[in-house]
Amino acid sequence: INILWTTTNRDTISKMISMYSVNAVKNGWWDEVNVIIWGASAQLLGENAAVQAEVKEMIAGGVHVEACQACADQFGVSDKIKSLGVDVRYMGEPLTAYLKNNEKVLTI
Repeated sequence: INILWTTTNRDTISKMISMYSVNAVKNGWWDEVNVIIWGASAQLLGENAAVQAEVKEMIAGGVHVEACQACADQFGVSDKIKSLGVDVRYMGEPLTAYLKNNEKVLTI
């Protein structure tokens, strides 16, 4: 499953995205769990230490996390996000491929 995270709502990362993605890996609900950071969520991640800690825990728990390079660049947080272990790249083509391949995409 691909979870497209676009919101700056702090509770959304803690009470849904992090909780669900880590448990989905741990319990084998999906073969792969991928979180895509896009838009303003890049700014939240780049500037909030608690969110950074959660994303590190997600990665340590087996969740693949990637972020939109263009968004991260616009918010000036690309280097910070990369330092967390997030795969930062231009996401237009990858997201389009996920959709064209009929992969599951949950947008939040």
